[in-house]
Amino acid sequence: MKKQADKIKRVGLIGNSDKAACADSVRKAARLIQRAGRKVLCDAGTARLAGLKSSVCGDAAALAREVDLLLVFGGDGTMLHVAREIAGSATPMLGVNIGGLGFLTAVPSDEMPRALARVWRGDFKYESRVLIEVGGRCQGRRVHETALNDIVVSRGGISRLIKLDVSVDGELVARYHGDGLIISSPTGSTAYSLAAGGPIVSPTAEVFALTPICPHTLSNRPLILPLASTIRVKAISSPPATILSADGQFVAELGAGDEVTIRRSRGTVRLMHLADSSFLEALRRKLHWRGAYL
Repeated sequence: MKKQADKIKRVGLIGNSDKAACADSVRKAARLIQRAGRKVLCDAGTARLAGLKSSVCGDAAALAREVDLLLVFGGDGTMLHVAREIAGSATPMLGVNIGGLGFLTAVPSDEMPRALARVWRGDFKYESRVLIEVGGRCQGRRVHETALNDIVVSRGGISRLIKLDVSVDGELVARYHGDGLIISSPTGSTAYSLAAGGPIVSPTAEVFALTPICPHTLSNRPLILPLASTIRVKAISSPPATILSADGQFVAELGAGDEVTIRRSRGTVRLMHLADSSFLEALRRKLHWRGAYL
């Protein structure tokens, strides 16, 4: 991968402005990149956060078009936000974890100097992650959003169950009665879906995971479907509010009879990982899997 490393001449920095600890890490990264003979660029928010005088691009999408690698500082939420902004870009992202669990952020902040040294040596690999999308009409308004982790249809703030009719490729699956439904990408299986009792899925698997949230019917269980499936979710309940969200961000409120369609997106994102890292290693480390000693 040394030839690939030699192509990384311009590095973009994106930090979470809500995390004060990002500022020091961003400034340290800028110094390390410059010492390695690479050029530093950043978006306007990161420039303000860290007080950088590097070349500035307006937002993440513009920055991705100008650089060979994006360093993203924050947690998984920051990675999700950037992934949606640059959806379809070939520019890889390397996440630097500033606190939190972090399945998408590959490098702890205190290991960043060693990690960047390995990047310059070409000791890394790229991984493509699929995006999913949701579209439809919600209370007369057309919506369309892309997500890396999940699309969720759930109840609003009132503690009352909602009803959802779900079909796959035109065939009814069930009427779900509960707090909602998570439609997860392979990447998103370790996020909200996992917390709701869903299965852990390899991020390169070509599948959706449908995970009911607190189902009223105990026989409702998570369902694995081919990623080529077209999933339709129809809101049956009127009160209380039924909320549509993508990667944890509010999209719209569904009225009774509103229907949305979830499918694989044509866009992807590229993640950079250090060569000796793997999904199974991350599970063992982050979920503290130890096993038993005989």
